Amino acid sequence: MPCANSAIFEGAQLLSSLRYTEGGDDATFSKEVREMVTPEQKRFFQEQGFLRLEQVFSPQEVEELRSELDYIIHTFADWNAAWRGEWRKEYVDDPTLVERVKLVAIHELQHYSAAWARAILKPELVNAVADLLDTEALEFHHCTLHAKPPGEGAPFPLHQDDPFYPHEDGLLYVDALVHLDDADEETGCIHFLPGSHKLGRLEHIMGPDTAPHLPTDKFRFEDTVGMPAKAGDVVVFYLWTVHGSAVNRSNRWRRIVRVGYRHPANRQLGGQAMGRPGIMVKGVRPKVEGIAVDVYGNWQPRETVRA
Repeated sequence: MPCANSAIFEGAQLLSSLRYTEGGDDATFSKEVREMVTPEQKRFFQEQGFLRLEQVFSPQEVEELRSELDYIIHTFADWNAAWRGEWRKEYVDDPTLVERVKLVAIHELQHYSAAWARAILKPELVNAVADLLDTEALEFHHCTLHAKPPGEGAPFPLHQDDPFYPHEDGLLYVDALVHLDDADEETGCIHFLPGSHKLGRLEHIMGPDTAPHLPTDKFRFEDTVGMPAKAGDVVVFYLWTVHGSAVNRSNRWRRIVRVGYRHPANRQLGGQAMGRPGIMVKGVRPKVEGIAVDVYGNWQPRETVRA
């Protein structure tokens, strides 16, 4: 199993890619932001399975996204979305907190906010993800808010995202975590198991009383690498990259929005947002054998589609 070490963390720090010019507005983004990721960053991503992109969103954009996100959180979101299961005892060392941890969640923020609809289409982000996947065609799949409240924000056990929305190829799907707050170890920042995407699709523990997760005796949180990030940063990783996070013990929120992008020919096998086409954010949709979009915009087996 891949192991974490300080050299990997330091490499991830050095390879953080997109930089914002301090004190300016959106027009002052440096040339590096408008370019795609560097060859070194792409190699790191392909080898380790994750990468932090610095300041993809400007302070002004972050402020607008926060404002509209707070409205969504207090108007529409589910405040009881914390993942359940016996695994919690391995991640929460305070017995009084095990059953009290909270997670605020909601899917498809673009249905509630114009600012978030623009965010998923942001050229700097789209181009970076397309470059990491070596594709000229990229499709937005779906997005989810995961917000950890101060002091009791719920942990996530080590897992792949594949059980929630499995695809034929986990290396043709990238999840992008848009950070609205500074995230560190105290707030429960994202952790990765370096190189774990190379293990392919893994068998998870699943059931009616537990969230999908990997066996805690084989996949240990202490073997992972933390990825602190600033508000405006985006952390990207493959669908098959093993990841998780600890409890938010701070007096601050940890609000991130996961935005999923895929190669449009990468078939979904089940789960969230199944059976509907996503938004093409780059290029054009290829014709995939056996699948077509009907006149109403629904995905159907080709033989059922009428002219």
